[in-house]
Amino acid sequence: MNLTPVKTPLVIKKLFPNFIWEMPSDTKEIYLTFDDGPTPEITNWTLDVLKLYNAKATFFCIGNNVEKRPDIFQNIINEGHAIGNHTYNHVKGWKTSVEDYLEDIKKAEKFINSKLFRPPYGQITPKQGSSLIDLGYKVVMWNVLSIDWDVFVSRKICLNNVISKATSGSIIVFHDSVKASKNMQYALPKVLEHFSEKGFVFKAIES
Repeated sequence: MNLTPVKTPLVIKKLFPNFIWEMPSDTKEIYLTFDDGPTPEITNWTLDVLKLYNAKATFFCIGNNVEKRPDIFQNIINEGHAIGNHTYNHVKGWKTSVEDYLEDIKKAEKFINSKLFRPPYGQITPKQGSSLIDLGYKVVMWNVLSIDWDVFVSRKICLNNVISKATSGSIIVFHDSVKASKNMQYALPKVLEHFSEKGFVFKAIES
């Protein structure tokens, strides 16, 4: 059973007040984000679906994946989406020293020109976070998880996680990964349709 909260608890946000958890807005704006790409099997499909709704998003890319598939990474940029650093090796912050963590991020910088950063698994220590902020990074978290990566979460639950919790200014997490593809390919078009019909626009996060 997955105990990860769909909606980020307020207490967690207060522990890391210098991180970006949402984008407060008086207008109907939603911020879709995609982690772990670029992936040949799913990223280009994601770009095509976003284009149908004139939606912009933010892709937090793994440096190793970008190095392997620079063509797909360039497609993300060409479509006008924002990019962010998701480390080079998808490292777990809680199990990695500050020095090694920053070194992995700097390795990813060679392929990802962005000062937006999202920690893999959401794992980051206060010292890692403050060090990144000192380097000029914006640490972007989220306030709504689709939980698309969990094979025990059904497609409909994945969809409902987003539709029931997202509001104006929400930062929503999907994954353009093979593991998440079944749930994401079902949920994403329906999320775009649902919120578009309600007058929302989908924006990228500015670096």
